[in-house]
Amino acid sequence: MFQFCRRQGLPFIIPKSLKLALTLVLVLTGMTLLFVNVPQQFSGGDQAVLIGVLGLKTLIGYLFVIPCVYYLLRNREDLYFILRLQVVLILVACSLGLVQYFMLKTGICAGTTGTGAALFKASLKARCFVGGSLLYTPSQGQIRLPGTFVAPWQWGWFLISAAFFSFGTAFSDRSALWRTVGLISMVAVFIMAVLSGQRIALLLVPITVVVLAFLTGQVANLKRFMPVGILLAVILTFLAIRNPDVVQARLDSFESRWNASPPHLFIRNQFLWAMKEQEGILGRGVGRATNAARIFGEVELVETYHPKVFFEIGWPGLLSVLILYTVLTVATFRAYRSTKDKNLRGYAASMWVFVLFISYFPYYYPLDVDPVNVYYWLAAGIALKIPEIDQRERLQQSLKDPTQSSKAAKKLKSKKMVDFT
Repeated sequence: MFQFCRRQGLPFIIPKSLKLALTLVLVLTGMTLLFVNVPQQFSGGDQAVLIGVLGLKTLIGYLFVIPCVYYLLRNREDLYFILRLQVVLILVACSLGLVQYFMLKTGICAGTTGTGAALFKASLKARCFVGGSLLYTPSQGQIRLPGTFVAPWQWGWFLISAAFFSFGTAFSDRSALWRTVGLISMVAVFIMAVLSGQRIALLLVPITVVVLAFLTGQVANLKRFMPVGILLAVILTFLAIRNPDVVQARLDSFESRWNASPPHLFIRNQFLWAMKEQEGILGRGVGRATNAARIFGEVELVETYHPKVFFEIGWPGLLSVLILYTVLTVATFRAYRSTKDKNLRGYAASMWVFVLFISYFPYYYPLDVDPVNVYYWLAAGIALKIPEIDQRERLQQSLKDPTQSSKAAKKLKSKKMVDFT
């Protein structure tokens, strides 16, 4: 992609407003690598430089998904293809997760075995059908299913991400058939958020749908929103009535977790701990709180994203990362607002809200976890491309109007056409 952009004279960093913020992040992380990680390489017993390289890759390595998506989406058909494909993948994953749940419930899979603390920990030994480590001891009120992912927390964040993509298709696809498929995928996400025992998904999936309905303006579009909203509510109410014990068990689990460790206090304590651990303004080293880097040496487990970044690269680094995310959030918002076509505008709105939500969400570390660390940049690339697709289609339509054709032709020629064929 970089070579293509170089040959075609196209920008590789998209949007262009991201360049300054990205440069700032690279400078500060580079300083931390040079002045913190490199000395650790010679004074410690681990591969501090490799930890830093992997930490940097986790931090901004997937940013370059944006130009890939931006240039590979050539027209509306490509856009619908990738978004519909995403919904199909959501349905497949949720279907496999549902099979996993019933195999555990019916005893085909043994679930978690052992005594004492083993009954409360996810393990690969309990693996069932798909995915990796799981926890299934309903007698102890413990159910944490991984679905099709390696670990339960990845599955939970997949469900949260899936709510954004399925919402976009359910309300913004031009095809009634695919809007129905989007609605079915939303229902599947809701069901798995309950059955999988993922407390954060149980809380955030409904909130996400409500927030999307208001921020994307769909709630005002009564002609389209009411039938889908009512049907979704009826289906979920019916399922809740048929399975009250399951719903109550999940609500009790969520309440006990909240009482044991309220999120706002947990986040505050994480920041206070990270502040105490600082040894300078450049942090404790790039990658020193990145789980994937533990293969190269000792790392810390920091369970919230912004304290984790602060721990690694200090206050200047955290500020630069927040600036980067803010610039991207503003760019995707402007892309959404500049889109005129109502269907494309709905998709752009869903992607913008996803970028906004993930950029500043303070609990846990979704930007470090598959698949959100890829979906974030994917959604940004889609949102940034939609206005160009919309504008080109409108310009091409105006060419058919003799009174506007000359003016439209000039505008169209001023746009650099990208053809991958």
